[in-house]
Amino acid sequence: MFGFRPDGKKVKDIDPIQRIVPHIMRHRHDSQNLTGIDLPCEPIDNFIKEEMAGGGGSYNYMHVIIAGIVRIMALYPRLNRFIMNGRIYRRNTINVSFVVKKGMTADAAETTVKLDFTGLETIDQIRDKVNAAIMANNNPYADNGTDKLARIITCTPNIIIALLVGIFKLLDKHGLLPMSIINVSPFHTTAFVTNLKSIKGPSIFHHLYDFGNTGVFFSMGKETMMPVVEGGKVVAGKRMPFQIVTDERFCDGFYFVSALRVLKDLYNNPSQLKEPLKTLPVEA
Repeated sequence: MFGFRPDGKKVKDIDPIQRIVPHIMRHRHDSQNLTGIDLPCEPIDNFIKEEMAGGGGSYNYMHVIIAGIVRIMALYPRLNRFIMNGRIYRRNTINVSFVVKKGMTADAAETTVKLDFTGLETIDQIRDKVNAAIMANNNPYADNGTDKLARIITCTPNIIIALLVGIFKLLDKHGLLPMSIINVSPFHTTAFVTNLKSIKGPSIFHHLYDFGNTGVFFSMGKETMMPVVEGGKVVAGKRMPFQIVTDERFCDGFYFVSALRVLKDLYNNPSQLKEPLKTLPVEA
């Protein structure tokens, strides 16, 4: 309340235009900017093969993508902001949420996982954390905090569900939502990642949720072969569609584009992620 929240700190040193924007565009669904890039697969494929052959262990695209997101949020901390009740907040931690299927069948249930990071992690540490979360949740009997909260809410009639969700939104708006709920809510996160590549699906521009405070949504799609220019010649190149939706209100375009360039460089040279950051940049 009065600008105080358990999951973030209000940003005070902002210019007048940026301060008024959240009052003009009050919702995330009308504040979305969409962009997409076709990521070259060869650098990621080569990294995965070289690490496996050299004894570095097994990696997949999800490890590389999440490690890049964590690193870019650490290097460009303004990306790790969110809007609530017309105010801009710095998030206390870097969070990444994603869906885990509890079985590879069409009717298998899903759950969501949210992992916390400091930004100093290597890709090895991030891989191990992601793998542990998937192993703990990819069976029909898994029951995490998100599942338990959803089950408690949905065991009531629809009118009560709507009332409870409305109360949660009201409490969240005023910074009164308990941290115990925020901790298990995948919607209170720095970034949400959807891996449609793993099920051979096309990437999508996924909307940002008005519930919670998700700042950026990343979508991976199935790779395809397409004509690309290399060395002045048109050749066939394998590319993965990678779509990004962001809330434009907490970050200016120049800052975001600068961060996107670095993110693309990380994916073109994933071995950089083997080295940890020594210190975290101070948010300007």
